[in-house]
Amino acid sequence: KHLPIFIVRRGARMSAFQVNLNWLEEPLGFKILEWIASIFAFATCGGFKGRTEIQVTCPPKVTDNKTITATFGDPFRLNQASFQSPSSVNVCDVRWDSHVLIGDDSSSAQFYSRKLPMIAWAKALTDIKVATGPNIVQDLLPCKPPVTCQFGSVTSMGSLNVSVIFGFLNVILWGGNAWFVYKETSLHSPSNTSASHSQGGIPPPTGI
Repeated sequence: KHLPIFIVRRGARMSAFQVNLNWLEEPLGFKILEWIASIFAFATCGGFKGRTEIQVTCPPKVTDNKTITATFGDPFRLNQASFQSPSSVNVCDVRWDSHVLIGDDSSSAQFYSRKLPMIAWAKALTDIKVATGPNIVQDLLPCKPPVTCQFGSVTSMGSLNVSVIFGFLNVILWGGNAWFVYKETSLHSPSNTSASHSQGGIPPPTGI
């Protein structure tokens, strides 16, 4: 006798755990997803700190390596990131703090989450990787004979890659939101009059 009651209650409990995703089919749903994607995009980009290192040697102690470091980060004004030698020593008689990285990507980093600047931020990230990678050895003026420079390491930029992914996701969501708005306009759905004419129908005359 109690079996049907148990089934009904169980069915009620199962129905209570059903997830309604219909809100994703509305413009407001896309707005919420855009908001979430923007939070993750800014969180993985803002506050980033990294550094790039090179190993410097010079005569007569060609086996004595010194590490020269340049620290960079958000908002990625690389042209303000100067190199620092250990204990502020002029390694190889060079004032390394007068030499900086190349580039200023602050504008792209600060405004990348908007639609078109998102592409600019992706390009800027590529430039940042180049400017802080092994190519810095070729660009640094002191790295000429008899001074020998070898690239050491650079901080991983995985979080910045994630910021680009979330940024492009935000662009896709923005496009989906625009599509739903377009569907609500008269441009998407023709009026009933134009639809009846396209079917060859003629409106009936009014009664006498």
